[in-house]
Amino acid sequence: MPSSLEVEGESSPGVEPTATPTTTPTMTASRLKRHDSLFGDAEKVTGGKHHGSAVSWAMTLHLAFQSVGIIYGDIGTSPLYVYSSTFPDGIRDGDDLVGVLSLIIYTLIIIPMLKYVFIVLYANDNGDGGTFALYSLISRYAKIRMIPNQQAEDAMVSNYSIEAPSSQLRRAQWVKHKLEGSRAAKMALFCLTILGTSMVMGDGTLTPAISVLSAVSGIREKAPSLTQTQVVLISVAILFMLFSVQRFGTDKVGYTFAPIISVWFILIAGIGLYNLVVHEITILRAFNPWYIVQYFRRNGKKGWVSLGGVVLCVTGTEGMFADLGHFNIRAVQISFNCILFPSVALCYIGQAAYLRKFPESVSDTFYKSIPAPLFWPTFIVAILAAIIASQAMLSGAFAILSKALSLGCLPRVRVIHTSQKYEGQVYIPEVNFMMGLASIVVTIAFRTTTSIGNAYGICVVTTFMVTTHLMTVVMLLIWKKHLVFILLFYVVFGFTEVVYLSSILSKFVDGGYLPFCFAMVLMTMMATWHYVHVKRYWYELDHVVPTGEMTALLEENDVRRVPGVGLLYTELVQGIPPLFPRLVRKIPSVHAVFVFMSIKHLPIPHVVATERFLFRQVGPREHRMFRCVARYGYSDALEQPKEFAAFLVDGLKMFIQEETAFALAEENADDEPARPRRSTSSAVHSEEAIQPTARVSSSFQGSQSQAVVDVEEEKRVIDREVERGVVYLMGEANVSAGPKSSILKKIAVNYIYTFLRKNLTEGHRALAIPKDQLLKVGITYEI
Repeated sequence: MPSSLEVEGESSPGVEPTATPTTTPTMTASRLKRHDSLFGDAEKVTGGKHHGSAVSWAMTLHLAFQSVGIIYGDIGTSPLYVYSSTFPDGIRDGDDLVGVLSLIIYTLIIIPMLKYVFIVLYANDNGDGGTFALYSLISRYAKIRMIPNQQAEDAMVSNYSIEAPSSQLRRAQWVKHKLEGSRAAKMALFCLTILGTSMVMGDGTLTPAISVLSAVSGIREKAPSLTQTQVVLISVAILFMLFSVQRFGTDKVGYTFAPIISVWFILIAGIGLYNLVVHEITILRAFNPWYIVQYFRRNGKKGWVSLGGVVLCVTGTEGMFADLGHFNIRAVQISFNCILFPSVALCYIGQAAYLRKFPESVSDTFYKSIPAPLFWPTFIVAILAAIIASQAMLSGAFAILSKALSLGCLPRVRVIHTSQKYEGQVYIPEVNFMMGLASIVVTIAFRTTTSIGNAYGICVVTTFMVTTHLMTVVMLLIWKKHLVFILLFYVVFGFTEVVYLSSILSKFVDGGYLPFCFAMVLMTMMATWHYVHVKRYWYELDHVVPTGEMTALLEENDVRRVPGVGLLYTELVQGIPPLFPRLVRKIPSVHAVFVFMSIKHLPIPHVVATERFLFRQVGPREHRMFRCVARYGYSDALEQPKEFAAFLVDGLKMFIQEETAFALAEENADDEPARPRRSTSSAVHSEEAIQPTARVSSSFQGSQSQAVVDVEEEKRVIDREVERGVVYLMGEANVSAGPKSSILKKIAVNYIYTFLRKNLTEGHRALAIPKDQLLKVGITYEI
């Protein structure tokens, strides 16, 4: 129920119309189907080609080189700290090095190579990866989202009956029905997704801390007088600079960073090969997995605890999947197998060979194993590589979080797209500030890479486990693989990750608690916001004003039409939102052209420009009131106000022209029932429908001529009203828990949600709406 009316700024007439966009929607047969709402049609898009699809081998190799600089900085710098984290108390038995090296090699093979490079990458959502991409992919095949995102007519994604019957098909149908019919299953999938997102955010916070601190620590080899406090302060200064430059974007990451990371890989591979040849080539027997068994027999519980350090060799693996949208599967496979794996494996092998002869150097293995002439070049490249590793993880964290924002899981903050070429590269100022502050605090508080590594490993392994569970659902529901293959995937990777997680949890009190605290805070924020977001949506849906009552509503309140164009933003894509009748009762005036505007984020990466806007007429034609849905994928950027208005007006004029063509086609069909109707599978262009032909009657030609005149007059009216000004109307909704709600619900809604709504960027800023053209209407909901 509404409680207040708030006006912010004044409507500003005289907004200059922008140039007509180069792409305009054309009339297709699907538009000839008329529904009472836009609910179903708003979900139907064909999608567009994504970066990296159907490229030549030359382009694939080029993308593979670029991917080296973007997605491998983290996993490529892990040799800086893996051995020191695995042996925090020193090496007691030389043979333990062989067992640990064998663990490192096979961990690299099992998780990043087999699981991600050859399986998980294929579960992308139209080219994009990450936990939310998996969730959105599943939601396209089953109705699992709390806000409806799929209609029965979307047969291409939800109807399995068109396939030949098989046991896999029946199992997929059973899984689909179970997911759709179980609220607990929907909640479990959602919680898994936000857990994975929270851990990726934790990864993005800890990666700069551990990478930069590890790289800077090497300076003590040449300047032993430096204290650990001074090393920490130098690291903090670098971190401050790193987070300060995020606003400049990473649109040139592939070209700028790839050469540096390539030099890094050449250096670590060469140093590893040098140590292998000079110190002990027999360390290569670690390729025999039997040494892993001997290692655990010899060390027992201590060997199990050491797995928390070993798993750090695969940090950044999730980045291969999260940043897939910038490349393609083949490019990532080539760069991993031909560049990353050989270089990193040689580095670990060389370090193990060096430690066989100098086990006392385990606390700083990487820098001590460097030949003297190469120390300073390697140190400089290591600092740059650590910064790049941090930059890549931050970029990936921003991209994943922007997808969470699009799906209604966090307040609508401003998402800045920093690249014209790579649409997935984004920057979120508020998030950057919080992550930068957290990274600096962690560096100062923990001081050593070993302590940070205890927290870091939990983020990494938890993300792996979330991906494993979501991938299992994908295999059952979408891929419909044989049950043996699915069980093999789940058991092998799930067991490996559980073993690693159990080891890391043994260090809970030594820093492992940090990511859990971080995840709990972020998950609470996301779950609370999404819960209220869903409740608000359903409340508004239950209180919509039927379109048929629009005329009565306007006449009842004696509404005056004022110059200009009004855009009333609403979450709904059907019916008249409850905010509108409250508005006309408080201020009985409506703009000459009025549009109920919905920004709908679909669970797909991209919506092509020609399918951006959908329109419907609301009430009689002379009212000039419309409903519009602007559809965006979670990787699409919202246009700036002038550009958005230009596209909107152009689409509206095209819609009016198409409506006239549709009406004329219906009229002509009624006059000549014997004439064959145009097939609904072919496109009908409005110009074609309006042009006179020899076969039509003279009365129809007259109607057609008058229609052309009416359409042109309507277009002139719209252009005139745009020149008089565009006003954006938004609801300023206060949400409170009902008096009979539980204490937990009251805390979540009245305190957590209210705090987030008041302290994070408001919706009009996220939508880049000019403040002097904004009219805000206060309204209170009880849920």
